[in-house]
Amino acid sequence: MNALKIIKNGILDENPTFIQVVGMCPVLAVTTSAANGVGMGLSTTIVLICSNVVISLLRSFVPDTVRIPIFVVVISTFVTIVQFLLQAYLPALNDALGIFIPLIVVNCIILARAEAFASKHNPAAAALDGAGMGLGFTIALIIVGVIREFLGTGGVFNMEFTPAAFPRTIIMILPPGAFITLGCLMAALNALRGRAEKGGSVNTNASH
Repeated sequence: MNALKIIKNGILDENPTFIQVVGMCPVLAVTTSAANGVGMGLSTTIVLICSNVVISLLRSFVPDTVRIPIFVVVISTFVTIVQFLLQAYLPALNDALGIFIPLIVVNCIILARAEAFASKHNPAAAALDGAGMGLGFTIALIIVGVIREFLGTGGVFNMEFTPAAFPRTIIMILPPGAFITLGCLMAALNALRGRAEKGGSVNTNASH
């Protein structure tokens, strides 16, 4: 088991937001600020790691015919725990994220990793996969949140970095801003990946 490869896979090679384009509702809805992105990303990461480990432990005992309902029950259990913790210790963040915390239950990322990875690998590998995918998702949320918050308010993490006269683009903290930011980021990343792949193919041909 190559731990670094599994982590890198979730952050770069199969990033759930920029590469797989799954779990997009929270990416578009909660990234009005970087703090919301951090909160949503870490909450999802905790659920991913815990549910992956439990599903991996149960993989030999769960009949194929009922595996999806059991996966959903496991996931919803950890989502409920995370929501209770947020309500108790971070009520402001819980209010800001709102319905999107309970909706983690139906987040495509979590169910997909349970089905594609956790149910086929040992608990250690499943935990690493959850951590990698969760970190990849969190990084994507933070990047989108930082860009939208800075352009929309002139600050990041509720700290203002620009003078009052600095022009704010209010649309960036509105729903259209989420689509604009995400679209530009995905276009830039696809261009970089295409350039890297092209460079790799040129080097390969040159070596022959």
